[in-house]
Amino acid sequence: MLIFKIFRRPEWDAFRAAGETAGAPVDLADGFIHFSTATQVAETAAKWFATESDLVLVAFRAEDLGPALKWEASRGGALFPHLYRRLRLSEVVWDKSLPLGATGHIFPEGVV
Repeated sequence: MLIFKIFRRPEWDAFRAAGETAGAPVDLADGFIHFSTATQVAETAAKWFATESDLVLVAFRAEDLGPALKWEASRGGALFPHLYRRLRLSEVVWDKSLPLGATGHIFPEGVV
């Protein structure tokens, strides 16, 4: 199962340069790295990144993240994947630009 992390371009560039990340400022504040499933990611983009255009959508295989990945209730009681360790660049399945269009973010075909 693929899960997704939305990065701002500078966060993505820093992750790529370092080879690992503890996440964005919100992840650091919450103590875990936030992910979304395919059915959750569009709402995540709209809620937290509504006006941001230079984003990167990054896919990970949930099963590759091991026991540090926990499924916890969040928005509306839905279970969201949260990672309680640093994320490694080697765990990335793919990354794609997530541009902002006239009616919201434009997701790669087949994601949402």
